[in-house]
Amino acid sequence: MSEKTAIKIDRRVPALKGKTDEGNTLELKSFRGQWLVVYFYPRDATPGCTTEARDFASLYRKFAKLDCEILGVSRDSEASHARFREKQELPFHLIADVDEAWCKAFDVIHEKVLYGKRHLGVVRSTFLIDPDGVLRAEWRGVKVPGHAAAVLERLAAA
Repeated sequence: MSEKTAIKIDRRVPALKGKTDEGNTLELKSFRGQWLVVYFYPRDATPGCTTEARDFASLYRKFAKLDCEILGVSRDSEASHARFREKQELPFHLIADVDEAWCKAFDVIHEKVLYGKRHLGVVRSTFLIDPDGVLRAEWRGVKVPGHAAAVLERLAAA
């Protein structure tokens, strides 16, 4: 993504649309008027991604008290998301970014190395968007332990 098009702190996020785990179309702009956490993760039902989802789910009521919704985004299908969300009892929606529009807009697809092989993958990242649709904080290359709590802390300080 070029410097001109990359989402930056204190800039409005683009008008993105995506399919949820329920197969409904969700528009990013529909969250105007409330805070929004958008977190990107590599794959449903993997250990780190499951832990991260559970951590956000366990703090969901605290985020809601601060008028904040949460969205998880990965390149998995709607069906995969539906199974993952149901099994983990997640109180928030997951976006099936199969065309990578959200990943590209937030610039979270980068080269990774796994077992010595290079491939393009989703870098675990989280974005905090204010009620006016402006990006206020970002975390890239996230380590899962304590991350959801750190995002909540940043939201509470806003």
